[in-house]
Parts: sequence; structure tokens; C-alpha cells
Amino acid sequence: MVTADLQVRDSAVTAVPHRFRIVGAGPTGALLALGLARQGYDVVLIDRLSADSLLKRSRAYAITHSSRRLLQDLGLWLPLKDAMEPFRRLRLDDCAAERTAWFSLRDLRRENRCADAIGWILDHRPLMSLLLSQLRASPGVSLRLGDAASAEEIALSSGSHEWTVAADGPRSMLRHSSRLAFWSHTYKQGCLTAKLRLSGAEPDCAYELFRPEGPMALLPLRKDAYQVVWSAPLNRCRDRAACSSAELASALDEVLPEGLSVVELLDEPGAFPVELSLAPSLQKGPLLLVGEAGHRCHPVGGQGLNLCWRDVSDLLNLTEAVRQGDLVPRSLARRYSRCRRFDLAGVLLSTDLLIRFFSNHNPLLMPFRRLALLMLRHLGWVRRLSLSAMTDGPGSFLKPLPK
Repeated sequence: MVTADLQVRDSAVTAVPHRFRIVGAGPTGALLALGLARQGYDVVLIDRLSADSLLKRSRAYAITHSSRRLLQDLGLWLPLKDAMEPFRRLRLDDCAAERTAWFSLRDLRRENRCADAIGWILDHRPLMSLLLSQLRASPGVSLRLGDAASAEEIALSSGSHEWTVAADGPRSMLRHSSRLAFWSHTYKQGCLTAKLRLSGAEPDCAYELFRPEGPMALLPLRKDAYQVVWSAPLNRCRDRAACSSAELASALDEVLPEGLSVVELLDEPGAFPVELSLAPSLQKGPLLLVGEAGHRCHPVGGQGLNLCWRDVSDLLNLTEAVRQGDLVPRSLARRYSRCRRFDLAGVLLSTDLLIRFFSNHNPLLMPFRRLALLMLRHLGWVRRLSLSAMTDGPGSFLKPLPK
């Protein structure tokens, strides 16, 4: 019986598809490619953009503890640490209800307090620079950047012992060509992003401001530099992005908390639409959807990239199980899609409810909003529960965290 079990296990290992074809070399696709290569898989990473174009994006990401653990597992945390700005306090304002709550390090779960930060802000360029340099140095990765291959060409070139991963963003050509079901709701709000210098800000502090027209986040980059993520009706965001630097700075000064003011803008602002979207299944045959190819949420709370990277983390756990022979290859895609459902549903639902609850002047909701901020202000367990959901995912408080 033992011999038979070993033979079945060995046959499962030798039958493992050894190659991944990943379309999309942004932060999510690149991180997945690196993780798969380090597990011993052959990876082809394709993107229509060149390396220079991939590096040019001007934005910053909020990094939570779930993403910290993934970067540590892949040996990328220490190389990136000097490029990240930690924040140890988080200020949450309901501007219409005129209530404020603060989060601090003691509101983190015990396993996360040793990291000495609630979260980190990481600029796009140093992240992509490190990922691309690591990918070029990896013998298991074949980079095809600046490759404008169509979805049909990629599908036809895929072999029978190969998985294909769509990490090509919310307008994924692979998802569209595969005709996977996809639900999408476009918010009336858009989002404006810009980098700026502020005076009067609290040290080591990030801000989340709930305003009637939409939430605004202020994310510390370095010293007095911040990334602003400002949600408002899309046309208003586009008008603000197109106005002069002085006009935009004046508009920001009108809505910033008392004591904060704009010193100067550091880059060209951008405006884009915001949507809630989800593919009910993240797989079809050998095709897997990862990151925004399979889902997208409102940027409130900085959940977007971290949700995408939890896709990567869960998929890497499953591919390692396949490599070890603990999971049969044909089950990989279904298991991946199934294991991501709770986290995706929790984040998409909670971000949507936050927008509907706080982005209004509804007098019927105002007492409940004041009560919510009062509970956050005075009840430590409510802050810990909220922060755990934000930093580790909605299901994190149901299970122990990795040490």
C-alpha cells in the first residue's frame, strides 16, 4: 500500500505542468513570475509595454502586513525597506459628522506589532526597478516586454503542459477572449492622484478623510511629501487634474484638515474612473485571473494592490503544493478560484458599503456615522477588528497569522 501511494505521488509530480505564461508585467504579474520561478517553474512574462514604460508610472502604494509577509517570503522586503515610508498612526475623519478616530501600533494584532508600523507607502518606481532586475537575473524567467501579441496568439501558443495567467489589468484581453463571466459597476465617483508637499502634517501619520463627495487619502512618501488619492465625481476630478497647479493647491487647501496646507505639487495629477468588478470564477481551463484582471474595488483604504498580492500569495501556496505532490495539477485552478472567494467578496463588499455609508449628506445616516466613529474612538477591540481586516484581509481574525 505504501509503495502504491508513493508511485501515485511520484506520477503526480512528474505530470506537473512546468511552465507558466503570464500576461501583464506590472507589480502583480512581475511578483507572481518571480515567486513561481523561485519554486522551480519555467515562466514566460509578457507585456505590451517596454521596461521604460513600466517604470514611468507616477503613483504610490499602501503596503499592508499581508503584503509585507509575501515580500519577506520572496526575499524582497529588505531590499525595498529603505524605499518605503512607514506610518505608525492613522487618522480617520468623517468630515460631515465632524468626528475623528485614531489608530496606533497597539491596535495591530500581536503578530504584526513587531514590524513597528501600521503600514508602509512604497513608490512605484523602486518597486518595479527591483522586480525587473530580479526577473532579468532569474534563469527561470523569459521576459518579453514590448510584445503586443494578441490574446488569440497567446492562446494558440500555449502548450498542453502550461498554465496561462491573465495579470493584464481591468481591461484584460485574455479574460475578454475567454468569455469568462465578469460583473462590473462603475461608480459615479472618479479618483484624482497627485504627489505634493504638505506643511503641518503629523509625523509618521497617514490620513483617511471621508467627505460627502468621496474619500480622500493622504499617504506619506518622505519627509513632507505625500500622495493624495482624492475621490469625487469623475468630471470634477478631470477638471481639477486639468487646472493649474495654483488652482489645484487652492482646492486642496479648502478640504484638508485644519493645520495642513499644500506647499507645492510634485508631479502632474491624473484622473481615472473608479469601478467595482468581479469575475465569479477566476479560472477557465488552464487560464487563471490574477489581480485586477479578476477584480477591482474602490481605492478607499488602499486595498487594491494588497488584494491583488493576496491572489499571488494564495496561488503560490497552491503551486508549491502541486510541486511537492500534495495537490494534483488538475485541481490547481479550481482550488485557486475557490480559496479567493471569501477575501474578494469581503473586501469588495466592505469598500462598497463604506462609500455608500460615508459619501453623502443623508441626515438619517448621520447618527449611525457618529456612533461608528465614537466606537472606533473609545473601543479598542473595534479598532483592532477594523485594522485586522484592513491589514490582513477580512478573514484574518478567524485564523492565526503566520509568525
